[in-house]
Amino acid sequence: MANHKSALKRIRQTAKKAAHNRYYHKTTRNAVRKLRGATDATEAAEMLPRVTSMLDRLAKRNIIHKKKASNLKSSLAKHVAAL
Repeated sequence: MANHKSALKRIRQTAKKAAHNRYYHKTTRNAVRKLRGATDATEAAEMLPRVTSMLDRLAKRNIIHKKKASNLKSSLAKHVAAL
């Protein structure tokens, strides 16, 4: 257990931030999964900018690596183009 007041505060902050990051990461993963499962071309084309924005936001906040975001965006764009 932490002995300093500042260490206790840091533990609280880290837990709060981890929960926040977990929520947004999971939400984005579900959106990617939904887009990959989409069979309607117009629906998929409509979803693509929103999912791309979500991935960019995660990369900007260092929740995922920027190259992972780039690779996901590229593969999703290919998927939508193939529909």
